Amino acid sequence: MYKSYSMELAGRTLTVDIGRVAKQANGAALMHYGDTTVLATATASKEPREGIDFFPLSVEYEEKMYAVGKIPGGFNKREGKASEHAILTSRVIDRPMRPLFPKDYRNDVTLVDMVMSVDPQCNPEIPAMLGSSIATCISDIPFDGPCATTQVGLNDGEFIINPTLAQKDVSDLQLTVASTRDKVIMIEAGANEVPEAQMIEAIYKAHEVNQEIIKFIDKIVAECGKEKHTYQSCAVPEELFAAIKEIVPPEEMEVAVFSDDKQTRENNVAQITEKLKEAFADKEEWLAVLGEAVYQYQKKTVRKMILKDHKRPDGRAIKQIRPLAAEVDIIPRVHGSAMFTRGQTQICTVTTLAPLAEAQRLDGLDEFETSKRYMHHYNFPSYSVGETKPSRGPGRREIGHGALAERALVPVLPSEEEFPYAIRTVSETFESNGSTSQASICASTMSLEAAGVPIKKPVAGISCGLVTGDTDDDYIVLTDIQGLEDFFGDMDFKVAGTHDGITAIQMDIKIHGLTRQIVEEAIARTKEAREYILTEVIEKCIPGPHPTVGTYAPKIIQIQIDPQKIGDVVGQRGKTINTIIERTGVKIDITDEGAVSICGVDAKSMEEAKKMVEIIATDFEQGQIFTGRVVSIKEFGAFVEFAPGKEGMVHISKICKERINRVEDVLTLGDKVTVICLGKDKMGRMSFSIKDVPAEARK
Repeated sequence: MYKSYSMELAGRTLTVDIGRVAKQANGAALMHYGDTTVLATATASKEPREGIDFFPLSVEYEEKMYAVGKIPGGFNKREGKASEHAILTSRVIDRPMRPLFPKDYRNDVTLVDMVMSVDPQCNPEIPAMLGSSIATCISDIPFDGPCATTQVGLNDGEFIINPTLAQKDVSDLQLTVASTRDKVIMIEAGANEVPEAQMIEAIYKAHEVNQEIIKFIDKIVAECGKEKHTYQSCAVPEELFAAIKEIVPPEEMEVAVFSDDKQTRENNVAQITEKLKEAFADKEEWLAVLGEAVYQYQKKTVRKMILKDHKRPDGRAIKQIRPLAAEVDIIPRVHGSAMFTRGQTQICTVTTLAPLAEAQRLDGLDEFETSKRYMHHYNFPSYSVGETKPSRGPGRREIGHGALAERALVPVLPSEEEFPYAIRTVSETFESNGSTSQASICASTMSLEAAGVPIKKPVAGISCGLVTGDTDDDYIVLTDIQGLEDFFGDMDFKVAGTHDGITAIQMDIKIHGLTRQIVEEAIARTKEAREYILTEVIEKCIPGPHPTVGTYAPKIIQIQIDPQKIGDVVGQRGKTINTIIERTGVKIDITDEGAVSICGVDAKSMEEAKKMVEIIATDFEQGQIFTGRVVSIKEFGAFVEFAPGKEGMVHISKICKERINRVEDVLTLGDKVTVICLGKDKMGRMSFSIKDVPAEARK
C-alpha cells in the first residue's frame, strides 16, 4: 500500500514515499527533498554467508548523470565505476549504520541509494543518508535504528542546517553528524580552523535536528514497518569460551597481548591458537569458530586491562603518545619529501608540483566543483602490516584516508594567485600500527613545506580511542590508539588541525553512540596531543616552508596580457602557442582573463617564451627593436620572423647602408638578425630595417 509522509527540514520539504516503487526489496523509500529525488533500498540474503567472521554490509551511493541533465563523458556513454565523491558518501552512510546491526548477523545486506534528480538547493547526500535509515527500519532486516543525519555549514559566523550546494562552496565548515535517539554515532568534518568550542556547538546543533527527524522516522515505521526476521546467530558458543579459559587462563592471555611490539604480540597469540587447536582437534564445530573465539578472548582481555586496570597493551599511560620522529628531504630529486614515524606507524609523503593545467578534472553531480588543484593520495601496501597480497589499486579505505588528509590540509594551502601550481601529495605507508591517516597528515605538512609550498600554518593529526563499561559514566578515552586498541576498542576519533583550530574530523564507533561528555573529552584530548606534535616534532624538524621550490620542481612565471590578444598568442588551431612550446620546452596556460603561466625548469627557456608571448601580445609601434630569424628571401627583400607566427619584411634597400644587388649576397635562410620597426607598409605588413638599428642595439 502506497503511503506518503512529509516534514519541514531546514526550510525545505522532505517527502518519503513508501510502497510506491521497488516493492521486492526488503525495504524501499523514494525520497524527495525539494526537487532532489533519491531511491533508497535495503535488501538482505536469506541465509548467512559461510566462512566469514564479519558482517557483510555493502553500501552503494549511485550518481546518475541524468540527475543533472548530463550525458556521461568518454567513449562509453553510461555511468562507470563510482566517483571518489560517491565512494566517500557511501562510507559516510555505512559508518553510522553498521554498529546498529546485530554483531552476530552474517547475512549479506546491501543498501543502494540511487540519485535520480538533483536540486542545487537540496544536497542529495541528505535524502540518501536518511533514506538508507528509513528503508532499513521499515524492512524485516534486524536493525537497532533509526539513525538520522544532518549537515551543518558555517557562513559569516552563523550555523546553516543542510546548506545548499552554493552555501557549502563558501562555508567555513562542512560537518556531517549522525545520531541515534540519545547519542551521536558519527561525525565527519572539514573546517577552516574552527575552534573546538564552536565545533562542539555545531555538532550538537545537528544532533538536535536529528532528534526531530528520528520522531518523523518513528511515525513511518509504526505504520509501515515489517516484523524483523529471525536469523541464524554466528555468535561463539559460551561453552567454547569456558573451555578456552580452562586451557588459557586470563593471566596467560594478558601476558601474551601485553607488548609494545606488534609482531611479538601476534606471535604470542599464534602460539596460544596452536595450543587450542591441538586441544580441540576432535571438535570440528569448535575449530570452525576458534579464530573468532580467540579474537573475542583477546578483546575481552584488552578491554578489561584498560578499563579496570588502566593498563594499555604497550605499557603506555592513558594520555601518552608513542615515540615520535620526523625527517624531511629524504628522497632525492623529487620536489619535496618527508617521513613521520609514531611508534610502529610510519608514513613517507612525496610532493609533486605542476602547472595548474594538470589540476584534476571532476565529472560529477556538483556543479560548483569541476576541478581541484590539490590532490592527496594514500597507499596502504600489504608489507606495511607484514602481509603478502597483490596490489589491486586503492580500495574504499585508501580513498577515504586520502580524502581525510586532503580535507585537513586544504584550509592552509596558498591561493592560486599566491602559488600558481597544481599540487599532489602521495602518502606511502611504510609501516602500520594504528592511525596512519593522521600520520599522513603530519608527513604531508612537512613534505609540502619541504617542496617550498607556502602553507599558512602546519597541520597535525592524532586519533583517540575509547573503551566503555556497562554505564555511560564508565569509560576511558585513550590518546594515540594503536591497532590493537582500535580493533578491540569502541571508537576511532580522528582530529586534525593547526594551533588555532580544527581542519578535519572523522569519527568511527562500534557502539550505539557517544555521550556529549565523551565527545568533548575526545576533542580536548586530541587538541592537547596535536599541540605537542606541532611544537615538539613538526616545527622543530622544519620551522617553515622552504623559501623557494626545489631544484627539480618546475618554475612558473606569470604575466598578464590583453584578453583580446589571446587569439594572437594561441594562433590558428593552436599553431602559434605550440610553436613557442616546441622551441622552448616550456608549458603555457592561458586563462580567459588573459593570465599567462609559463612553466619550466630552465630559466633561460622560460624567459625566452615569456618574451615571445609579450611580443605577440603587444601592439607594434615604430621604433621597436626585435631579434628574429630570416624565414624567406625574395628579389625585393627578406621576411623575418620575430615571434612564432609573426613576420615582417625588410626591403632590399633597408638591409645594408651600401647598395646591394641581391639579398642573398648578405642574408641566408635561418640567419639571426636584429631589426627596427618602421611601421606598416602599403600592404599592411610590418616593415623592418636592419641598417637603421642603433649601434648599441646590435650588441
